[in-house]
Amino acid sequence: MRNIIPSWIRVIVAFFILFGFTEFIIDSGEKPAFIEYPIVSLFLLLVLLILIAIEAIIAALENVMLLKLDEEARARFLEEKQKSIKLDWLKNVYKKLLGSKPLEEEGEIILDHNYDGIKELDNNLPPWWLYGFYISIIFAAVYLLRYHVFNGENQFDELETELADARIAIDTYKKTAKNLVDINTVSQLTEAADLASGKTIFETNCVACHMADGGGGIGPNLTDNHWILGGDIKSIFKTVSEGGRSGKGMIAWKQQLKPIEMAQVASYVLNFQGTTPANPKAPEGDIVLNSNEESPIETVIDSLENSSN
Repeated sequence: MRNIIPSWIRVIVAFFILFGFTEFIIDSGEKPAFIEYPIVSLFLLLVLLILIAIEAIIAALENVMLLKLDEEARARFLEEKQKSIKLDWLKNVYKKLLGSKPLEEEGEIILDHNYDGIKELDNNLPPWWLYGFYISIIFAAVYLLRYHVFNGENQFDELETELADARIAIDTYKKTAKNLVDINTVSQLTEAADLASGKTIFETNCVACHMADGGGGIGPNLTDNHWILGGDIKSIFKTVSEGGRSGKGMIAWKQQLKPIEMAQVASYVLNFQGTTPANPKAPEGDIVLNSNEESPIETVIDSLENSSN
């Protein structure tokens, strides 16, 4: 088997098998592993040199063995080796695909045309060309029926489908990628991990103005239902991101905090609602009620109904 395949083919095949295996087991993202990791290129180069060295060593051993054989055995070995590497089957396939007449049979297909001693042969078209032509006709017929008769999905339709799938994938990703949140997509976070992160951010950056219990100091009281720039999650997120009133409000934190961090601290601020701070600051701004709170009028009506019952 080894004598059937030339050494240079064995080296190339073995190298590319190992190359493919390396690309399969190494996760290098969109780039090939040998480009992403230079050490892989060095490894492949070393492997190639080893394969070449192995073939060279085997060839040298064969030569040494050949020198030790007697004349008859040496002749027999060389004859078998010559036969084994001829690859007659490949030559036969090539001749059939070429379809040309042997040189000794060209007299049968020579034409009478003679141009300055140059004669013309009436060769048939090569079979490989004819097969390719027939296949192209079949392909054209199938293509015609598929796209022009039965109105199959063409490239423009496929593009629209792929774009629609991409939009859905992006929307799905945005829903799960919290760090892509903005003023339009922010919602109140309720998970313990998010609120714990919001508390850490608040205690690191906000207690100097709002106090640890949200009672207010330089900044307004966060425990009552009075808000200067709005008390819903979107308004608080915008205030944290863009800052408070010009000249006397809080700074914009969008350069220091990530979007998810601003969403976490805004959600934590909402938890101050209804709590009792140690030293609350006087209310500032307008009354803003969350959807789960009742207005003062509704509270009075409920109390009157309860007393009448």
